Amino acid sequence: MADRQKLKVGIVGLGFGAEFIPIYQRHPESDMYALCDRDPDRLADLGDRFGIEARFTDYKEMLDDERIDVIHVTTPPQVHAEQSVQALRAGKHVGCTIPMALSVEDCKSVVDAQRETGLVYMMMETTIYAREFLYIQQLYENGDLGKVQFIRSSHQQDMTGWPSYWDGLPPFYNGTHAIAPTLALCRNEAEYVECLGSGTIFERMQNSYGSPFAVESAHIKFKDSDIGAEVTRHLWATAREYRESFDVYGSIRTFEWTQVAGEKHVMYLGEEPHRVNIPDFAQRLPEEIRPFTVGAVYSGEGEAATRAFVQGGGHGGSHPHLAHHLLMAVLGQEDSYPGAAQAANITCSGILAHDSALKGGQAVRLPDWTFVAGNTPKTVNLDQTKEPPWAGVPWTA
Repeated sequence: MADRQKLKVGIVGLGFGAEFIPIYQRHPESDMYALCDRDPDRLADLGDRFGIEARFTDYKEMLDDERIDVIHVTTPPQVHAEQSVQALRAGKHVGCTIPMALSVEDCKSVVDAQRETGLVYMMMETTIYAREFLYIQQLYENGDLGKVQFIRSSHQQDMTGWPSYWDGLPPFYNGTHAIAPTLALCRNEAEYVECLGSGTIFERMQNSYGSPFAVESAHIKFKDSDIGAEVTRHLWATAREYRESFDVYGSIRTFEWTQVAGEKHVMYLGEEPHRVNIPDFAQRLPEEIRPFTVGAVYSGEGEAATRAFVQGGGHGGSHPHLAHHLLMAVLGQEDSYPGAAQAANITCSGILAHDSALKGGQAVRLPDWTFVAGNTPKTVNLDQTKEPPWAGVPWTA
């Protein structure tokens, strides 16, 4: 850092966004410079608490500040695309909370803006930077899973009591927590989706988005791959404890998410089950922000944790990884996965899955502009001519 200035970061939306303020303040490469929120009382409270002087109630005024390098968007999903495009056009790098947008057209507007400006766009998807995902990714890349044969995931949630703009939202319009792990593990892209809509939500909600379905369950076919995924999502009128989960079925080992929060996940070696402890991956981060992989740190800072953070179980310690990865992408030291096209492929998989459900399960193909030129799924070196040597495979949990 002796030969360059720290990246000046601005956060817009201080509900969920407040979780990231102390992370950016402590990161050695960033200056937590500016806050923006329509609520002047919340803006003043957080600005005073964290000693941040640059404060805006008008987002356009924030974008006019030429000192800001990076904008982290954590506003309601209806404005994600518009605010991301505005930031890119204003010369700012962008990290945007999920989903990228609520329509295919809006996803394309972000992809176009990123490609035209050449600036970094990263969708800040918590599930693929959570400790569970990092653990399974490590096992896969080490060859411990063998060949991945199938992935199943779900995001089961009751959004009763959330802000009214969520009422009646089609489940897969906010489906990236379920979809992203299935694609990110081997860096796959969705080629087409087929989805079944099931059940009905509360009658008062059905006209909000024109969607009747309580549950949507999709099959995703991966491009240039022989595997696919099954993904399930629900938001209303379905009894279930909150659960963001993924299962990975490999030729040697299979990982299955626990059914009940707080219990250990299960790893199968062949047919033999083992309960596993998921390690933390704080060692991948700068020392200054490693404590933020533990959710209790937030209450220690004095913030009122947001509903999303609490219900999501602390998002698997992902927040410091997300902030770090975004900053490193801006500095050109890492890629911005998921970047604009990848984020669009993930987000549009959900949007088009809902379209498929409305069409009775008809297959719907992802647009070509959601594919990254030259993308090749990650594979591991395995001898597929031999059956797995169960007795000789060490257990590495």
